[in-house]
This record gives sequence, C-alpha cells and structure tokens, in this order.
Amino acid sequence: MKSSIRWLITICVVALFVAATSPASSGQNLGSLVSITDVLGKTLGVSGDQAAGGVGSILSLAQNKLSASDYSKVADTVPGSDKYVQKAKDLGAVPAEGIKEKSGLDAAYEKLGINPDTAKKFTPAVVEFVGKAGGSEVGGLLSSVLK
Repeated sequence: MKSSIRWLITICVVALFVAATSPASSGQNLGSLVSITDVLGKTLGVSGDQAAGGVGSILSLAQNKLSASDYSKVADTVPGSDKYVQKAKDLGAVPAEGIKEKSGLDAAYEKLGINPDTAKKFTPAVVEFVGKAGGSEVGGLLSSVLK
C-alpha cells in the first residue's frame, strides 16, 4: 500500500514538473526554477530551501560521479542547476568539494531536515523529472549515480 502511495505521489510530482517546464514556460528559467521548488514543496511538504538544497545535493553527486559531458546533459535539463548546487552548499548540505557518494546524499538530506520517508520520494521525483525533460538517456545517467 505504501509503495502504491509513493508511486502515485511520484507520478503527480512528475506531472507537475512537466507542466511547469512546458514549452510555454521553457524560456523562463527563473520561473521554472521557482515552479520546481514550489511543486516539490506542495507535493512533498518540503520548504523552498529544502527543495532547492535537495536538488542541488543530487546534482552535486552527479557532478562528481559523471563525466563532464554527461553531467552537462543532466544539468541542462534542470534550469538553474548551478544555483541549486550553490544553494545546497550555502545551506551546509554539500561540502565545498561536493558530494562524492550516495551516503553523502543521505547526509545532505538529513542536514536539510528532510526526513527519510520524504527523501525516498524526493530522489525518484527528481530523477523522473530529469528523464522526462531530457529523455531516457539523460534520466538513466542521473539514475546511475544514485545506485
């Protein structure tokens, strides 16, 4: 039952992400950035800082685990990706050298005050968004660093 609810929430988050980044708003990166954090806040109950810091933490791990060209593919699907990573650092979730292992991502969520149940929904929601925005190859790149 809990798995079904998590899956439903993930689908809802992805649907809202797709709506927020549709062609009508694709030229408005800052607007999309705000919308993404708003969507995460509304669907997962996280604050704006938790949403931005969580996305930045995931991107930091990807930046350290992927080649520069592969990371660029992932980052290009997330408007304001550099701002997310910097926000995560500013919030103390990501060390100066970045997150190097999956355990570091778990620690970042904890530092952001994101509880483990929410973190289990947060990560798949971001991966799904990247996959929808950038295609299955790009989604697979991000997913590969989170195993």
